Amino acid sequence: MSLDKRKVKILKAIISSYIDNAEAVGSRTISKKYELGVSPATIRNEMSDLEEMGFLMQPHTSSGRIPTDKAYRYYVDDLWKMVKASSNNTNLDELRKIIEEEANELDSVFKNSVRILSQFTKYTSFLVSPQLRKSTIKRIQLVPVTETKVLLLLILESNIIKQVMLKLKSPIPIDQIDKISNTLSEQLFGYKLEDVNSDLKESLIKYLYSLRDNFGESLLDVLPFLINQVEKLEDISVYSDGISNILNLPEYNDLDKAREFITFAENKHSVAKLFQSVGENDLAICIGQENLYEELRDCSLITATYKFNGRIIGKIGVVGPTRMDYQRVISTVKSISEVINGIIDQNLTDDNKE
Repeated sequence: MSLDKRKVKILKAIISSYIDNAEAVGSRTISKKYELGVSPATIRNEMSDLEEMGFLMQPHTSSGRIPTDKAYRYYVDDLWKMVKASSNNTNLDELRKIIEEEANELDSVFKNSVRILSQFTKYTSFLVSPQLRKSTIKRIQLVPVTETKVLLLLILESNIIKQVMLKLKSPIPIDQIDKISNTLSEQLFGYKLEDVNSDLKESLIKYLYSLRDNFGESLLDVLPFLINQVEKLEDISVYSDGISNILNLPEYNDLDKAREFITFAENKHSVAKLFQSVGENDLAICIGQENLYEELRDCSLITATYKFNGRIIGKIGVVGPTRMDYQRVISTVKSISEVINGIIDQNLTDDNKE
């Protein structure tokens, strides 16, 4: 038994109604709400066929039915053909202005992106950031805060900045701060963080120790701390927003179920593994049982990639109920990923002009 045009229309109507109301849909509702040109009796027969084919299920003994994961997959695959064929309706320039507001480096762009994505979709958003250990060092800058405290800025490719506070054993003369910053930058420029291994540490320490007459002990005080901070950097960072949005969904009225989702969403390692599991397609959609984790079997995951020099370095996405408004969410996720790509490209262009 195949899906003829009438079955497709009825299935899409049921999915649309369930997305809007989260209530089981009956033939009378479809007949009244959608002009399908057939009687309620015919709709009931078609719904029975759709249930037999695995596209609908009956949650209770009532006549109402709800879409299955198979139905959503059919709906999304059909929708995806139209998405690829059409231009994006979202105003990318306006979206970019919102994301770049008060964002002076990429870390802020990531935080703004997940915040905006969560606000636009009303779901939980995540962004998996670049694998920092594969990032290249551009510059190291020390900024004096007090006599015995300096802010250490580790500036990586694409203007990713990591900052930590360093408490010194003894003050560094102000005139030495820039000299030490320049020396560290010269010695570490172009290295990937993952290359800062024991061999590199030994060679750096030997070289910098030979300069102690110029810098005193200050340089040797900073170096071990810098190396230690590089080693502590996580391989992958995860940004999130709107985790509590799940509590607004009728599917999660059960507090135990909501608690399981929130616990999962707050586990960065699980989220990173989830995003890695969807592969490297520019846009990926996992529905219900297709998801890696049991906590997300009632959810759909929509992710998009962003790139650096043509290489995928991260993903941004949304987790919401399987009855989400796929067209709107896909468009929003896709648009924000395009904005992030544009910002990264612009940063690289600016770097090349310097």
